[in-house]
Amino acid sequence: MGVRKQNAADARKEANKSRYFAVLKNCPTSPRKMRLLADLIRGKEVFMALNILKFNPKEASGRLEKLLTSAISNYEAKTGQRPEDSNLVVKEIFVDSALQMKRLRTAPQGRANRIRKRSNHVTIVVDSKKVEEKKKVSNKKQEETK
Repeated sequence: MGVRKQNAADARKEANKSRYFAVLKNCPTSPRKMRLLADLIRGKEVFMALNILKFNPKEASGRLEKLLTSAISNYEAKTGQRPEDSNLVVKEIFVDSALQMKRLRTAPQGRANRIRKRSNHVTIVVDSKKVEEKKKVSNKKQEETK
């Protein structure tokens, strides 16, 4: 690996130490269906988001609920603080498409139609509300000094 790539990888690893996230890869649900649920919880407090997912009838909500609890426990492990005390919110959530399995379905007159079984990758980033407010205030102070 080149020096430039190594430096970029080291910087990325260092930045991930201060981020609290969980990743779900190759989830066998279409990305479009998963994004509907992701839009529901983006920017919400984590316990409110857990309630939304718990009572949502969609099949993908169970997977997202499990992923969100994993992100919360990652936050606890890295900081040592309880999530109830720190006002955690779902800072980012994004859904990317993953592999597609291509299958055939029989059609009339000896033909075959292609079926695409889609899957996705989901990433949830949680952060404390206090930290976000401090960052906004510091950004405003930097803009004022310029």
